[in-house]
Amino acid sequence: MASLIYNKFLDYLASADISDDTFKVALVTSSYTPDKDTHEHFDDVTNEVSGTGYSAGGNTVTGTLTLSTANDRLTLEFASTSWTSATITARGAVYYSSTGTASTSTLIAFSDFGSDVAVTAGTLALAASTVTLQN
Repeated sequence: MASLIYNKFLDYLASADISDDTFKVALVTSSYTPDKDTHEHFDDVTNEVSGTGYSAGGNTVTGTLTLSTANDRLTLEFASTSWTSATITARGAVYYSSTGTASTSTLIAFSDFGSDVAVTAGTLALAASTVTLQN
C-alpha cells in the first residue's frame, strides 16, 4: 500500500484554518486499509496498534504549515516522535488533527512503512514527515 493524503483533508484545508490545530500520529497494523475517499475522521481508522509503551490515539506532534507562493506549494511538516520502552508492531502511521473526539478529528495522511516494524522493549522512532500540496 502506498502512502497517501486523505481527500477529506483537502476539503478540510479549503474550509478551515489549521494553524492552531493539535496534530497527532497514531500507529496501525498491516490489517488497516486506508481509504482516501471515504475515511474522514479518526474513528474511521481501524486496527490501531496496542502494546506496552503505546497509548491509544498516538502521540501529539508539532505541525508547521508553510505556504510558498513562489513555488505554488503548501507544506505541512510534522516533527519527529518516538515511543520508548515499547513492545509493538506497526505497519504505518496515521496523521490527524485531533479535537479530542475521534468522530470529529480530521485525518490528514497515511504513511506506509512498506513492511511491519517491530520493537520489543525498545524505541520505535518516526522521522519528521512532510505533506506537500503542489499547484
